[in-house]
Amino acid sequence: MARPPILSVALPSDTGRVLSIQSHTVQGYVGNKSAVFPLQLLGFDVDPINSVQFSNHTGYPTFRGQVLDGKQLWDLIEGLEENQLLHYTHLLTGYIGSVSFLETVLQVVDKLRSVNPDLLYVCDPVLGDEGKLYVPQELISVYQQKVVPVASMLTPNQFEVELLTGLRITSEQDGLTACNTLHSAGPRKVVITSALIEGKLLLIGSHKKTEEQPPEQFKIEIPKIPAYFTGTGDLMTALLLGWSNKYPDNLEKAAELAVSSLQALLKRTVEDYKMAGFDPSTSSLEIRLIQSQDEIRNPSITCKAVKYGS
Repeated sequence: MARPPILSVALPSDTGRVLSIQSHTVQGYVGNKSAVFPLQLLGFDVDPINSVQFSNHTGYPTFRGQVLDGKQLWDLIEGLEENQLLHYTHLLTGYIGSVSFLETVLQVVDKLRSVNPDLLYVCDPVLGDEGKLYVPQELISVYQQKVVPVASMLTPNQFEVELLTGLRITSEQDGLTACNTLHSAGPRKVVITSALIEGKLLLIGSHKKTEEQPPEQFKIEIPKIPAYFTGTGDLMTALLLGWSNKYPDNLEKAAELAVSSLQALLKRTVEDYKMAGFDPSTSSLEIRLIQSQDEIRNPSITCKAVKYGS
C-alpha cells in the first residue's frame, strides 16, 4: 500500500501555537528548557527554536556548545514556510546574543504576521540584571527602535526598563512612568517582572486597552526567598504569556496566577535542596520544574494585585 501524502497543515490548537526562540541547555532549566514545558502544561502547542545549544547554563565554571546565527534561524523559518507550517498565534523571545540574530527575529515577526496578522509577540528583552549587561551594548538601541514598537507584551526587569527608557526607577511612580513610555512606543501590555523599590520586591503591570484611555496599572508585592535561582525570568514570561492568553482583558489576574505559580515552584525548589542536605543560600539553584506541574497547571493565588488609581 502506497504511503499517503504528508498533510501540510498544522492543526489548530484551542489555546494556541507558540514559536519560542530562546536558548537551550542540555542540563538544567533556562531559556526554552524553562519555558516550553510550562506552556505545554497550560495547553499550548510549542515549537522551540534554540538560539544556542549549550551543555549547561553559563553560570557554571565551564560550558560548551553551539550558537545559532541569523542565517541558520531564517533557514528554519523557510523550511516551515515551504511546508505551510508557519501559522502561529504567539511568538516568544528571550535571550538573544547578537544584533544580526535580533535583526533576523524582526524579519520573523514580519513573516509570521503576514500569515497571521493577529500574532501576539511576547518579548522578554534580556539585556542584563542588577546593573550588569549580559549582551553587547549595541543591542539596546535595536530593542528601543525596532523591537519594542512591534511587541505586544514586554516583560523587562528593573534594569532592562531603565536601559530601554533612559529613566531611573527609584519609586513606584517611576515604574508607572516607564510603563507609559513603553506603551507610547508600541506594546499594549508591559510587565516589569521585578523591581526593588524602597526595600520591597515588586512586579508592576500596565495594560493599555485603547488609545484613548489611560492604562490600567497595578503592582504585586513579591515575597523574597533567600536564594538565587536560574531560569526564573524565562519561566515568568512563559507563565505571563499562558495566563494572559486565558485572561486577555485581565492582566492583573494573569500576573497574580503567574507570580503565585512561580513562588510555589521556588519554595518547592528550596525545600527539595534542603531535604537533600544542601544549604540553598550558598549557590545558584536549578528550579524544580518537573516536580511542580500542579503548581503550574492550577496555582493557588497567594500574591494579590493592588490597582493604582482605584
